[in-house]
Amino acid sequence: MRQSNTYILIFTAAMTVVVGGLLSLASQALGPAQKKSIELDTKSAILASVMDLESMNLKGEQVLNLYDERIKSLVVDINGEVIETDEDGEPIVAENVNIAKNYKMDPDNRMFPVFRYMNESDTTKIDAYILPVYGAGLWNAIYGYVALDNQFEEIVGVSYGHVQETPGLGARIATDEIQSRYEGKKIFDDSGELVSVTMVKGEGNAGLDEHHVDGMSGATLTGRGVNDMLENYFSYYESYMKKTAGGSSAATASLQ
Repeated sequence: MRQSNTYILIFTAAMTVVVGGLLSLASQALGPAQKKSIELDTKSAILASVMDLESMNLKGEQVLNLYDERIKSLVVDINGEVIETDEDGEPIVAENVNIAKNYKMDPDNRMFPVFRYMNESDTTKIDAYILPVYGAGLWNAIYGYVALDNQFEEIVGVSYGHVQETPGLGARIATDEIQSRYEGKKIFDDSGELVSVTMVKGEGNAGLDEHHVDGMSGATLTGRGVNDMLENYFSYYESYMKKTAGGSSAATASLQ
């Protein structure tokens, strides 16, 4: 039997309300799990710059517990000064700073998280500083974390990721093979000038110095994106690094 237009409209409206309500309930139910998953992904990536989580066979809560034991975080501005509250007076949590969103802002207005990797036996001592980095690859965003020794001289490790780099080419930045090349490289020259670490063009290059790493065949543009990303973010953190190494208030900020 043919239904009237009024019936169809009422039925459609009712279904919209019902489906919308079900979706809202599902979103609320899944919200905590999604939040926990994001937290785990973020903290795993931070820890991955200083340790091999896979070989340690750590999962879920084990990773989160390890993070709480070994990482203490803070946020600084472009001048290297610690900032604890936002413009509304709300506490700033380093782990909640959206690096991708910040990337679209002028560096002078950004917040820069710092993750301090504490010594296992003496939690008042810092073994490494882990800094988030973000940039543009060939096709989309590239990002990650770079761990520096406690004097900000040498790269301890890196953990890179990407949105859409080419498999087998630029996507190799997320592999241990490429990331391990950065270990032991230095970001300042002998005169104390920030020079960053540069991935060279091509692969199989011999005789590279402490400021250069071997490149990726067929992925020159992705490598260039990584270079720009590191150079930019090291410059953003330079004031903090120099103040911290010099023993300023930034260095003695509360570890609680």
